[in-house]
Amino acid sequence: MTDETPSRRTVRVELGPRSYDILIGSGLLAEAGREIAALMPKARLLIVADERVDDLHSSALRASLDRAGVGHATMRLPSGEPTKSFPHFEAVVDRILEERLERGDAVLAFGGGVIGDLAGFAAGVARRGMRFVQVPTSLLAQVDSSVGGKTGINSPRGKNLVGVFHQPALVLADTDVLETLSAREFAAGYAEVVKYGLIDRPDFFHWLEAKRGAIFAGGPERAEAIAASCQAKAEVVAGDEREDGNRALLNLGHTFGHALESVARYDAERLVHGEAVSIGMALAHRYSVRQGLCPGQDAERAVAHLRAAGLPTRIQEIPGSGFTLDALMSKIAQDKKVVRGALTFILTRGIGHSFVANNVDPSEITRFLEAELAA
Repeated sequence: MTDETPSRRTVRVELGPRSYDILIGSGLLAEAGREIAALMPKARLLIVADERVDDLHSSALRASLDRAGVGHATMRLPSGEPTKSFPHFEAVVDRILEERLERGDAVLAFGGGVIGDLAGFAAGVARRGMRFVQVPTSLLAQVDSSVGGKTGINSPRGKNLVGVFHQPALVLADTDVLETLSAREFAAGYAEVVKYGLIDRPDFFHWLEAKRGAIFAGGPERAEAIAASCQAKAEVVAGDEREDGNRALLNLGHTFGHALESVARYDAERLVHGEAVSIGMALAHRYSVRQGLCPGQDAERAVAHLRAAGLPTRIQEIPGSGFTLDALMSKIAQDKKVVRGALTFILTRGIGHSFVANNVDPSEITRFLEAELAA
């Protein structure tokens, strides 16, 4: 990590010729044009924007691009997980071609994880691969989905089942935009911050326990937490870009969480991604206790911290119906980490000691979920 100041941090993702910087701090939208022009002179952009984000923050971004002489067009898309779909993907690719963007031009993702995943996937396949810039505007996107090159869309059969690995050329994480998030959206993003501590950074988890209030209040600890999260992910991605090994650890809580989202039909009124991850991480810890892997007090401590942040930790906290044992197991069987039909979960031996568990017995998961649903 470089440029360590209270207001500005830089994290480098080291991937040889695909290396890039994550800039984190206040006022970055106003500097976006300068940063992009320096990185890709004369490039034109298609801004793929979440319509709510566009209404709130586009004037600063567009003014910055205009000052730097960066040509740009904008495509506005609806907010929400249903946008990560085949029809919207096709529409973005078509708009790239309609604008006659060339391979040396770029797509700029302006929104949360939904827009970043969709726009990155479109950039990854249009013209057989174009550059793209991530300008994440949610906490979840700033600490997780904008970093690492995973792009894609959902299928009716499950979440994130269609996509490509395509690294961004630059990530600009302006912390000022987080002030317009709802309390629920911010808490959902915080679940992904907690995840890094629970995976393999117990000291970071302890720091979060002490600093959670300051992070939520928007002090300098917020930028520090974002930078630490990005650094954690950058190190994992640098060692395993295409998730052939330890990068799977970043999916702590996600196998359960993605199944919950899919059963909820990606209805944000019922469940958003960070909330699903929170419940998933709680389930992973409780299952690990059930298997004799994790001390009960560690699981209770992890769950207590998630609850203190205002996050759900039980399936029963999701409003509405449909969370049957059969529905959940059907979605878990479609998880992208399944290998030759065998289930893979990220389990834990305690706070900061997660591991990849291959060949998990489906009958054990079935019995565990049956107990959870009856709790």
